Amino acid sequence: MSNETNTNTNAKTWLITGASSGLGYALAKYALEHGAEDLALFGKFVDKGLNERLKFVVERPFVRVPYTEAVEILNKSGRKFEFPVQYGLNLQSEHERFLTEEHFKSPLTVFNYPREIKPFYMRLNEDGKTVTAMDVLVPGIGEVIGGAQREERFEQLVENMKFHKLKPEDYWWYVDLRRYGTVPHAGFGLGFERLLMFLTGVTNIRDVIPFARTPGNAEF
Repeated sequence: MSNETNTNTNAKTWLITGASSGLGYALAKYALEHGAEDLALFGKFVDKGLNERLKFVVERPFVRVPYTEAVEILNKSGRKFEFPVQYGLNLQSEHERFLTEEHFKSPLTVFNYPREIKPFYMRLNEDGKTVTAMDVLVPGIGEVIGGAQREERFEQLVENMKFHKLKPEDYWWYVDLRRYGTVPHAGFGLGFERLLMFLTGVTNIRDVIPFARTPGNAEF
C-alpha cells in the first residue's frame, strides 16, 4: 500500500474509492442480513462457498494499492498466468482474483492506472503518467466496480484527446462542457451482471443477464 501526500487530487481519489468500496460492502452485508433464504438456496445448488465469500468481503477492510504496485506483486508472485503481466496492460480476472484471494486475502481497490490504457476523459495525475482511475475487486469475480475523477481542465482535456490520437473537433460537444467552465467531479459504475454473479455464485455472466440474447436478433 502507498503512503500518499495530502493533495486535493488524492483527497478526491480517496473519496471516490471510499464511496465505491463502501457500496460493495453494503451490498454484501445487505444480502447476508436480508437474503438468508435465497443465499441458502444458491449455496446448496450453485456455490457452496457463497456465504463465506460474502462474509469475506464484509469482515475484512478494503485494501488500496496503486496499479504499479499491483503489477510488481503479480510479477514477483512466481505464478504462471495465462495472460501476460506488465506495466501498461490491463489486469485480467485471473490477476485480480490472485490479488484478492491469495495475496491480500481481502477486497481490493486498485488505483492510479497508466493513462494509455484509460479513456481521455479521466483526470491526469501530477506525475503525467497515470490517471485518477480505480477498480474495486472482490474474490471470486475480480472487478465489480470501476470509476474515475473526470478531467475538468480544458487544455488538459484537449491534450488527452491528442495523446489518444483523437480529434477534438469530433468531440466538440464534450469539449464545450469544459470550454465554458465546470467543477471537479468524479463518478463510478457498478456492473449489474457482475454484482449478480458475486451475490449468487453463478460463474457464467450469460446466466445472470436479465434479457435473453440470441445471435442475429438485435434490432437496434
